[in-house]
Amino acid sequence: MSLMRRSLLKASQSQWLREHAPRYGFMKRTVTRFMPGENVDDALAAARTLASNGIGAVLTHLGENIIDRAEAEEVTKHYLDLSDRIRAANLRPEVSVKLTQLGMDLDREFCYSNLVTLIERTPAEKTLWIDIEQSPYVDATLELYRLARKAYANVGVCVQAYLYRTERDLDSLISIGGAVRLVKGAYNEPAEIAFPRKKDVDENYFHLAQRLLSPESRKMRVRAAMATHDRALIKKIAEWSASQGIPKAQLEFQMLYGIQRAEQLRLVREGYRCNVLISYGSFWFPWFMRRLAERPANVLFLARNFFSA
Repeated sequence: MSLMRRSLLKASQSQWLREHAPRYGFMKRTVTRFMPGENVDDALAAARTLASNGIGAVLTHLGENIIDRAEAEEVTKHYLDLSDRIRAANLRPEVSVKLTQLGMDLDREFCYSNLVTLIERTPAEKTLWIDIEQSPYVDATLELYRLARKAYANVGVCVQAYLYRTERDLDSLISIGGAVRLVKGAYNEPAEIAFPRKKDVDENYFHLAQRLLSPESRKMRVRAAMATHDRALIKKIAEWSASQGIPKAQLEFQMLYGIQRAEQLRLVREGYRCNVLISYGSFWFPWFMRRLAERPANVLFLARNFFSA
């Protein structure tokens, strides 16, 4: 792992930076490249614009590691209100949540109850996505996902290609169907449990993508979402899928708002499915640092905003 990436991930965990950095104008100007705004109206407006170009959206309210029961209940209510607003506006977006937003650090039964409340408000034709967080939460997250999947068809989960364990996890996830979003991984994980080199992560990502698009996975009707901005990897997956006779319309790519916009349009134009994750909310600093760590070249964009202040 590069020094730059390690430093950015360490910054994402700093309580002091979390409280102070968002006050600086150059930080706010930079983050607008990756999120349309802090409130839900901004997110819905961005989803409408994407929809006009044939691109779908997944909305997520930023926040994590909530340790107050009332706050977790308030987050659940926020997502319920969001679902109602999406439905009332006749929009297509799905929703993605972190379980530590719903009270995972407080009590798993309480967290699961909040999760079920959200799933039951989600239309049957849409997926409620569960984000994956750093490695200490993976077992609990997958455990609650499997529990939810037994009772509900419209729930999906995210897995991370940089973890050695993910190949084993996919075996059990594919066997129960559902929806799986494959990402590379955005946390500072030790080499004992995660591939430290980008090259190895990329190779494992492609291997896992093949697994998610395998005949077995398709037989179980797994909705496989390839969440990556890596154009070389997208091309490789698309070419392999074509060689397997998988129709373009069955291949789904997911990206983050503001990144690879031209690629998003190209994919839709060529007949692939594309959904964009739109994040919003005031708790954006840790998330923003992880986005920079995924592509440290974006730090130059941050520096330009600093010197133009």
